Amino acid sequence: MKSIAPGKRFILGMMVSLLILLTSSGVFSQLQGKKVVMVVPLKDFWDIELTTVKEIFEQNGLMVTIASSTLKEAKGMFGTKIKPDVILSKVRGALYDAIVFVGGEGAIQYWDDPHAHRLVKTAFKEGKVLGAISIAPITLANTKVLKGRRATVWSTLGKRLEGSGAIYTGNPLEVDGNIVTANSYEAAEEFAKTILSMILQK
Repeated sequence: MKSIAPGKRFILGMMVSLLILLTSSGVFSQLQGKKVVMVVPLKDFWDIELTTVKEIFEQNGLMVTIASSTLKEAKGMFGTKIKPDVILSKVRGALYDAIVFVGGEGAIQYWDDPHAHRLVKTAFKEGKVLGAISIAPITLANTKVLKGRRATVWSTLGKRLEGSGAIYTGNPLEVDGNIVTANSYEAAEEFAKTILSMILQK
């Protein structure tokens, strides 16, 4: 029988644990009061990566704050619109249990953004759950928090991730320490549920 790689075995184990947790009536109450900030680009975020993840978070009791570069209405690649709650520069990572960067073409906006980098570094230092999906893991990579860690990203950016010192796997989802990365909108549901599981384990 073909053996399962350690990384995949870890994720598989987390998924099984999560399914058990999500069938428990106590999950919602366990997550009530927990907070997550989702960072979206002002334009061209990937709609599913926002809506699916946000919906799963809120259905399980998380309080979701939307952050962007301004308080102007943000617009997704396929027309989803959302009004940010807070300007990114004002976000204090210490107030949240998880920080999540939404992908899509517009996420390049934060690759070298000093406010995004400050938030990533603060979250990493304080042991918060840190997530990024699609092309957004490049924002994490550019702060060097992925150096020596297993991570994934939109397939065309694998070499760039490696250039930052990360161990690019090409898998749909990767977990290394408190950092969760996913490579596309197709992994959005698993991405959200993995983050939920990690918050529950804190």
